[in-house]
Amino acid sequence: MKFVDEATIYVRAGKGGNGALSFWREKFVAKGGPDGGDGGDGGSVMLVADESLNTLIDFRFTKKYIAENGQGGQGRDMTGSKAPDLEIKVPVGTTVIDEDTGETLGDLVQIGQCLKVAQGGHKGLGNTRFKSSTNRAPRQTTKGTVGEERNLKLEMKVLADVGLLGLPNAGKSTFIRSVSSAKPKVADYPFTTLVPNLGVVKVKKHQSFVIADIPGIIEGAAEGAGLGIRFLKHLVRNRILLHIVDMAPWDDVTPAQAAQIAVNELHEFSPALAEKRERWLVLNKLDMVPESEREERCQSVIDALNWEGKTYRISAISGEGTEVLCLDLMTALDEKRELLAEDDNARAEERAIRELIDEEGRDRIRLLRKNRRNGSDDDDFDEDDYDVDVEYVR
Repeated sequence: MKFVDEATIYVRAGKGGNGALSFWREKFVAKGGPDGGDGGDGGSVMLVADESLNTLIDFRFTKKYIAENGQGGQGRDMTGSKAPDLEIKVPVGTTVIDEDTGETLGDLVQIGQCLKVAQGGHKGLGNTRFKSSTNRAPRQTTKGTVGEERNLKLEMKVLADVGLLGLPNAGKSTFIRSVSSAKPKVADYPFTTLVPNLGVVKVKKHQSFVIADIPGIIEGAAEGAGLGIRFLKHLVRNRILLHIVDMAPWDDVTPAQAAQIAVNELHEFSPALAEKRERWLVLNKLDMVPESEREERCQSVIDALNWEGKTYRISAISGEGTEVLCLDLMTALDEKRELLAEDDNARAEERAIRELIDEEGRDRIRLLRKNRRNGSDDDDFDEDDYDVDVEYVR
């Protein structure tokens, strides 16, 4: 099946039922009076976050979702039935955007969270409603209103506290296997990771965090090369980024060059993501570097990046240094959670940063797709061609 993290759908809420025009007619009753009932409200369209979903693939096949109309009113003061709301299940971590206005309608980040995206039409009134002392036989009714309709863009972003950034074969998948129960594919060639992988890291009893591994980015990723550009947006929700650098590269690229390439592509994709999101430097595969060369290689990376932040030296395959790194991550994440829980300004700043990163990422992907369309010689250009085919092994 395909891992699909974007989709566009059309939704329309149901129309409200019309009010009834009716008069009570019964044998031996001369003046029964009006008895037209109201109509029923139309069904609204709701999006519901469901933990059993991890892709938007279903929305590539079903693109229209229309709720039922409310039932019309009837005589004998019978009100029409209200139409049920149409509930559409989406993965947890889905952002909902109005395609026509660009407005972000909401983020579904908790299991079971609901978001109303189209309001159902209101019911019409029957003629009973217009009865008065001066109008004994009203013939006025109202029609039900039409429901809202929208074109929606759905963007799924994986929910994780920590995100892994780096070039292919930097050891990101090995790291997530080492510190969690996740088992992403690992091999001695690049691009073994084709879709984001999540792992839960248990540090202490009742203390854990979620880490996300995305496909590696290569030079030119911001212009469409490789897979990383499609998945960089998944780093938006991460509170800390781990920039993992391969200290024993398999090709002619030095560790310092590899580190600089990843940072440059991150800046090209979203300056806000590169500058405003906390990032730690993780120097990996040191067990494969001769001890006499380790310090020199590590310092070359630090100098190339003018790095002044936190730096960790690890070997993901042996686990060396990973325990200290995970403990420090847990401490930092706890501090961030406490700050966001207590400080309104911090929460507002976090929302603003996230929205800015979202917007910059969308602009970059939108430009990339536009250039692909304009530069493609293929008349049958289809964005589905850029989805990733994956096989899920249970």
